[in-house]
Amino acid sequence: MPKRYGVKEKDQVVKHVIDLVLTGRLRGGHRIDRNAIAAALGVSRVPIQEAMVQLEHDGIVSTRYHRGAFVERFDAATLAEHHELYGVLNGIASARAATDPGPGLLTALDDVLQHMRKGKSRSDFQDSCLRFRGVVNDAHAGPRLHAAIRASQWFAASDFWLSYPRVRAELLPTYQQEAAAIGDRDPAAARTACIERSDLMATIMIAELTRRGVLGGSSG
Repeated sequence: MPKRYGVKEKDQVVKHVIDLVLTGRLRGGHRIDRNAIAAALGVSRVPIQEAMVQLEHDGIVSTRYHRGAFVERFDAATLAEHHELYGVLNGIASARAATDPGPGLLTALDDVLQHMRKGKSRSDFQDSCLRFRGVVNDAHAGPRLHAAIRASQWFAASDFWLSYPRVRAELLPTYQQEAAAIGDRDPAAARTACIERSDLMATIMIAELTRRGVLGGSSG
């Protein structure tokens, strides 16, 4: 796999491990093969070690002295918890935005929503979703909240959504709901939109990964 320039190598490794988990190639209890990651991504051991530290901090892997890194428990409850945290944390920033959005923020959100509606691919839609979150969070999340959101976002921002055909139809209304709440200066509704979207994402992902045999199978 070629390097993705402009993306930190550590983040490439984290994303790669997440995708291995979501496709069932890594399961709870499996040891992470650092040599295989280095070969697949063309990176050195340094960003791989940085990624393991990040993944352990985020509750996705655990490291064992002289034994390496192992995937933590991965099941429906784990996925639901990651999404629950992601929704609650984004809801804090969104509620703040609704308190005092300012015309610039509303214009930026409207622009992103236009791209969401008109994008030609699931990749375009996912990029627009990340832009939407960036518009809100960059303006209304401080450094600590930003860090907490990043720690909970990996499953929500994974390549799983590139393989889910109804992603735009099912998630676009939730972003429209959030933007409307911010425009109406309704913090409670903005917070609720974030939480309900994350709950929906968890429900979709759990059902689809169960259907694909990633969840509910042997933990290795």
